Amino acid sequence: MIFRSPQNPHSHLTVKDRQGPSFPVKYLLQKGLIRGDVLDFGCGTGVDVSFLQNKGFSVKGYDPYYKPKYPEGKFDTILCFYVLNVLLPEEQCVVLMAVSELLKPNGKAFFAVRRDIKQSGYRIHVKHGVPVFQCDVLLPYRSILRVPHCEIYEYQHWNQQSQSKGSCPFCCPKPEQELITESATAYALLDSYPVSPGHALIIPKQHIQDYFELPERIKTACWMVVGRVKWLLDSRYHPEGYNVGVNVGTAGGQTIPHAHIHIIPRYTGDVENPRGGIRNMIPGKGDYTNKL
Repeated sequence: MIFRSPQNPHSHLTVKDRQGPSFPVKYLLQKGLIRGDVLDFGCGTGVDVSFLQNKGFSVKGYDPYYKPKYPEGKFDTILCFYVLNVLLPEEQCVVLMAVSELLKPNGKAFFAVRRDIKQSGYRIHVKHGVPVFQCDVLLPYRSILRVPHCEIYEYQHWNQQSQSKGSCPFCCPKPEQELITESATAYALLDSYPVSPGHALIIPKQHIQDYFELPERIKTACWMVVGRVKWLLDSRYHPEGYNVGVNVGTAGGQTIPHAHIHIIPRYTGDVENPRGGIRNMIPGKGDYTNKL
């Protein structure tokens, strides 16, 4: 699922007509950073795909306009060049999550963004005469190259990064835990002690204990991940319903002092009487029909 905002319908018209490979692909190739099965995510007309295939790489290309068949499987290397600069923030978030889902646990993705954009906003495209969007993009990933016109970031799954992020199990999730999806601000894992198949946790990367103390932008980012996770769980587990909730404080059942959201798939017959849903956290308070 790739979200395309109706406010930005012409993002594909920003593709440049190139005869040769892009600067980022030549740089990464020179540094030996392209390996294994490769995906060019947002490949446009496919110039870099053809270039790498001619070099002997196993490469697939995906572009929601030019090559719209969504890729299957997982990849060792994912390239995403100059895609984010022409997308609105909510579209950028979806691309980051989609790339994380297509990356193998030990793989790496490389995002190239333009550094020569002076002002964000819409402009009329000289060739096509339609409004197209462009913006500066900063990512919280490791920068491996910055030149006046371009910056390249290296991305790995949050739970595969080697640097220490403290002792909190949500700041340092185990590498063997399955990462469902990840944005710049939050990530999702399958719960280690699930109450139902597909029980997932959406976790902000910033270490804050109380959900209500999270900055509003992080709350918004978390709920975008919730929506994405629900879509992924639908296709994988096919539940008939969901409970979504947050434990806050010891009295609220919170056991790990790092804010997180539970999304719990529900299945017909998984309990004798599901009426009341989350009200059943307090025994006897779930089914209130006899009180009406």
